[in-house]
Amino acid sequence: MNNYYSQQNHGPFELIGIGDLQLEEGGTLPDCRLAVSLHGQLNAAKDNAILVPTWYSGTSKIMEQVYIGTGRALDPDKYFIICVNQIGGGLSTSPSNSNGPDFPQIRIGDDVRAQYRLLTEHFGLTSLALVVGGSMGAQQTYEWAVRYPEFVKRAAPMAGTARNTEHDFLFTETLIDAITTDPGFHKGLYHSPEQVAAGLRRHAQLWTVMGWSTEFFRTRRHQALGFASMAEFVDTFMTGYFASMDPNNLLCMAWKWQRGDVSRHTAGDLPAALGRIKAKTYVMPISHDMFFPVSDCQTEQLLISGSEFRPLQSVDGHLGLFGTDAQMVAQFDANIRELLATPVV
Repeated sequence: MNNYYSQQNHGPFELIGIGDLQLEEGGTLPDCRLAVSLHGQLNAAKDNAILVPTWYSGTSKIMEQVYIGTGRALDPDKYFIICVNQIGGGLSTSPSNSNGPDFPQIRIGDDVRAQYRLLTEHFGLTSLALVVGGSMGAQQTYEWAVRYPEFVKRAAPMAGTARNTEHDFLFTETLIDAITTDPGFHKGLYHSPEQVAAGLRRHAQLWTVMGWSTEFFRTRRHQALGFASMAEFVDTFMTGYFASMDPNNLLCMAWKWQRGDVSRHTAGDLPAALGRIKAKTYVMPISHDMFFPVSDCQTEQLLISGSEFRPLQSVDGHLGLFGTDAQMVAQFDANIRELLATPVV
């Protein structure tokens, strides 16, 4: 067991069993457990529930720290906020707490079906006031809105797309290669992340290049974040962030990320898939995101009836999701507050 994924580092969360989960790729994930962080109380009408899924490498802890709080748009004094950690992320059932490199291939759809079972059977919900998530959380948000259009009243995908692009698929492949080409990886049979330190460092360097924008580098934003040099930023912040993570967990999530695609529901017809969405939807890319560019997100937004395009401005790019830009977080709050105030059927 990797202590990085402990209650001390990422809690409080509770593990809730949903039973065996049939997987889209075939086979079963036995005794699937979801790590869930709860904020606020469910009201008597059960109509104030908000689902917040997690992104690649992130857990419910960062969602709590950056996006949830009294007086915020995601206010636990008003809403029952359910943060569900994705399968494979380290807290829910994952390679690191299950069967390592023999862990089955998981799809975004498997996550969403597992979450649906959790919400309906454990919490007794019949609808969600909002689903909101960033990056892989946005992929799950789209999957929710397409798969369960009557259940989701509002949706806010942030910094992510409904169908992953070939460009993003290829870049994610380099993230995978950085890990798997490390001799210490041993086909996933390493004993600790330290054995794959070189691969995880290369992984972190690639994230540095694409996760932040070129303007982030040009304006020396790393100094505003408290790092005297880019080398210090890469070594301390980026490499330090990934160094303790389980490589098999990262690979599980990367495979899933590459194949995020709601058009699976409509034989590859993306307009038809997005046409299923009934939720009031705000599409919120980040202006300088190089993983999920604004143009890719807007192309999809135009296919969603009644949706609105609400780009978040930040030179921090994709990793502005970490909350490094207070002005961008304020834009998020303003959009979500407005969305939650919008009447829906």
